[in-house]
Amino acid sequence: MAPRIQLEKAAWRWVETVKPEEIKQEHIELAYRVNLPACKRGACRRNCKGNPNCLVGIGEQAWLGEIDENAFHNIDDPNSERREKNTFVGLTNLGATCYVNTFLQVWFHNLELRRSLYQCHNSRAQEHNIESDYEPQSICEHLQYLFALLQNSNRKYIDPSGLVKALGLDTGQQQDAQEFSKLFLTLLEDTLSKQKNPSLHNVIQRQFCGQFSYVTVCNQCGRSSALPSRFYELELNIQGHKNLTECVTEFLKEEKLDGENRYFCESCQAKQSATRRIQLHSLPPTLNLQLMRFVFDRQTGHKKKLNTFISFPEQLEMGPFLEGKQDQKCVYELSAVLIHRGISAYSGHYIAHVKDARTGDWYKFNDEETEKMEGKKLQLGIEEDIAETVKSQSRKPKCSKGYHCSRNAYMLVYKVHKEESSDPSRTSVDVPAFLQRLVDQDNHKFEEWCSEMADMRKQSVDKGKAKHEEVKELYELLPAKDGEPYEFIPLDWLKKWLDDSTATKEIDNSLFLCSHGKLHPDKVGESRKVSLQAADLLYEHYGGGPRLNNSSLCKECVGQRCRVLRLKNQLSEDSKEVSSLVKRTFSGEGYWVGKASLRSWRQLALEQLEEDEHETKHGNSQTNGQGPHTNNKLSEGNEDEMKTFNEDIVCCHGGLSILETERKLVSYEVWTKLRAYFPKAPEFTQNQEPCRQCITLEQEEKDNEAVSKMMALDQKNQLLNLFHEKNRPTLANWPVTIDTVSNCKRPTKSSPVSNVSNTLLLCPHGGFMFTYDSLINGDAQHIALLWPSEWEVINRLFIVDQPISIHCFKQSTPSGPTTQYTTQPDLCWECRESFLFQQQRDLREYTQATIYIRKVVEDQRMLKEAAPEINVSSSEAEEEKDEHPKVDEEKDPDFGQSEDGPKRLKLSDSSAASAAAVSVTKLGGIRRSTRHRKLRGEKALIVSANQTLKELKIQIMHAFSVAPFDQNLSINGKSLTNDSATLGSLGVIPESIICLKADEPIADYAAMDDVYQVRMPEEGFKGTGLLGH
Repeated sequence: MAPRIQLEKAAWRWVETVKPEEIKQEHIELAYRVNLPACKRGACRRNCKGNPNCLVGIGEQAWLGEIDENAFHNIDDPNSERREKNTFVGLTNLGATCYVNTFLQVWFHNLELRRSLYQCHNSRAQEHNIESDYEPQSICEHLQYLFALLQNSNRKYIDPSGLVKALGLDTGQQQDAQEFSKLFLTLLEDTLSKQKNPSLHNVIQRQFCGQFSYVTVCNQCGRSSALPSRFYELELNIQGHKNLTECVTEFLKEEKLDGENRYFCESCQAKQSATRRIQLHSLPPTLNLQLMRFVFDRQTGHKKKLNTFISFPEQLEMGPFLEGKQDQKCVYELSAVLIHRGISAYSGHYIAHVKDARTGDWYKFNDEETEKMEGKKLQLGIEEDIAETVKSQSRKPKCSKGYHCSRNAYMLVYKVHKEESSDPSRTSVDVPAFLQRLVDQDNHKFEEWCSEMADMRKQSVDKGKAKHEEVKELYELLPAKDGEPYEFIPLDWLKKWLDDSTATKEIDNSLFLCSHGKLHPDKVGESRKVSLQAADLLYEHYGGGPRLNNSSLCKECVGQRCRVLRLKNQLSEDSKEVSSLVKRTFSGEGYWVGKASLRSWRQLALEQLEEDEHETKHGNSQTNGQGPHTNNKLSEGNEDEMKTFNEDIVCCHGGLSILETERKLVSYEVWTKLRAYFPKAPEFTQNQEPCRQCITLEQEEKDNEAVSKMMALDQKNQLLNLFHEKNRPTLANWPVTIDTVSNCKRPTKSSPVSNVSNTLLLCPHGGFMFTYDSLINGDAQHIALLWPSEWEVINRLFIVDQPISIHCFKQSTPSGPTTQYTTQPDLCWECRESFLFQQQRDLREYTQATIYIRKVVEDQRMLKEAAPEINVSSSEAEEEKDEHPKVDEEKDPDFGQSEDGPKRLKLSDSSAASAAAVSVTKLGGIRRSTRHRKLRGEKALIVSANQTLKELKIQIMHAFSVAPFDQNLSINGKSLTNDSATLGSLGVIPESIICLKADEPIADYAAMDDVYQVRMPEEGFKGTGLLGH
């Protein structure tokens, strides 16, 4: 089928030869496209939008093909949640608890620990009524129940939220896995020590505890002292090492104690140089080796991960490392590897590889997912790919047979090698009856849930099959045959009816009606023609309306569209003819047309015709030829946009505009053609006089402007020195009395000044707000200083709301002459101090302010002017060259005055420059630019006062690609070092310039990632049950 646009053009092609009054039924049916051929299945890839007879591609494929039962429901197969045979059970990740899940799986596979936990007394579980849910209380009870579910549950994975909640862990925050292991075993050891069964008191010690001593030997007397200690894991440094043997060797190597670190020898009774080392005496059955991947970085102040490869064996010979037993065999076998996937210490994912003690097979535990490794070998290859983004790491080294290499392993669990025994009790642990009863209860609930889900799936499938047959039969009745009655149904409704995922509502045809209550011609493409039999069944089943049949084709709308289309076709020819006629000279009566209207009349006519088409959709029956806005009013919010033809020469009083340059005289022939398109446009003949009111107002405006110009010139002549900034009093040589004035605007050629508002310089109590020192230091920019004669002129010409004067009193004292300054009105110290306090407060409590970071390379390039400063524009800088104010005391012994001419004074000259008379509106003095001019190597940042220095460093890292630990920041020569301090407390104010000196970068991308992620200080397991809270 042809595209929709082509179908629409074909439907109205007949209007070129048929006038509106000649329209017949065949033309109406062409416009509504009711006789287009119906599309067949397979012929259209998708539904034809412009063909009301196309019923293909509306969702029928799901009902006419083979039945897919999964399409009738959204319920997953409950058996996918069922534990497969000969597999282990996973643990749900509650958000960021993967580190907890890995250790629980490792401890579960420690048969001795599991067996001991099952022996713990649990009266609550033994007396539990199976009709209610079991809720453990103590850590032992939680671990008992969790291990029993891991062993005999029918579920694919179980939820450890009970244990996690009992420990008080934050499920959304990833914690240090090694610290969790230590704290949990300590807590478990303390809990087991309180059991009634004495054999359980030392379970943790028997399984995980070994003995070593710190042995110190004095170099002077040779005295040896040993400090015995216990360990539950050996913490091995991996930095600079390639294999596990090197790590253990370094752990046991001799350490020299000299210098300030000398050892106090009891025999020598003095500090002596000595050597110290660790001696291993005994090892536990389960040997936990913590690989110290997460270390503290002194430069960043945070942890970072060491992503270096370490090689470790499947069988570890520890005999050579035991003190006094170097010749004895002490073989350990690898039983678990805990992996941290990720390059950062503050993010990533934890998984565990654990060896099944019964079969010797290796399994990977990744939260809910458990996977058996092929063969009986440990496979770590996939887990190592996650860190390939670390650019500084080398390639994975080749491993010898019986060895494994990993850059993500952070804990290795070895178990002492034992000869194979025929005793099955060594490799099997039975769940006690009281726990098995709870497991059976949970399994029963799981089976009930599976059965319920299966029933729901079956009901959905049966319902879907029934609807499938119903829809299939009804869809086959939809096509209307030639010559038979038909109706129109919305296409969107048919699609939703065939989409089983949405509820089918009643049929709504109200949006498809024209202003005459029939089917609008433009909506026929959004509806579909169906047989009367199918329509009766659909309305009977779903209801709705109004029903649209073959009598609903609107002849009035077709006639209106015909007229509009014919006018559109004629518009192009008329446009060319009008353009030609306008250029010709004419005689006889003419008509005024706005030049803007004449330029855009074709666009206005086109918009009007399109508006007429739009009106038929909403029932607005305006007369053909009337513009969309015939009331000569402009639309709100855009008065410059012309909406009606010729409105641009209509004045505000409704008459002809007095601006002859905006209108053009056209011939009667041109006006007749334009009038045909705009019958209600304003009409002005050649003899029409312009608006008398507008002529009067124009003359009054010219008279007022002349009077204002004379007044402004008179003000300028009487205050010529003030206007040109010549012969101004300064603050350097203070007279007895100086009058001040504020807000005195410079008179322009046509705008004289009428009043002077001095109250702007006063506080609410009527007191003066400026001191002599503040005027010297820059507040003079708000004030103009006047000579007494100028003050008399000001009082005579303008209305002054409040006179202000400043007086100087000189006194002789034994220590020398002193000078005091007073003002009238008096200075209001209370408001002055409040103003200064608020000013300082605003500088310390800002939000979304701009500061500038200036990067420097060498110390000598650091700028001392780091504080906010007022920058002079380039043009003013040219004017200021070699122009310094000179005080000519010979001209007037009492008053200091600058040289003749409009000299510009510099603020930096406190003796004369600061005393320049300056007004708020730049009546005189210096015109400064307050815009900060950025230099090369400088960038602007948006900050707030409560933002910390550390957060600012992170912003700088993104702007300059300099890591925070490589940044040396300073302001006003003062170094900024306290990362936790706020910018407000450090004296950083808006428009400050902070100097950045970067150290040589460290190529540690993981550390950069750590700094970026860490925003708050670490609290670890503070407040959790692991610390007894």
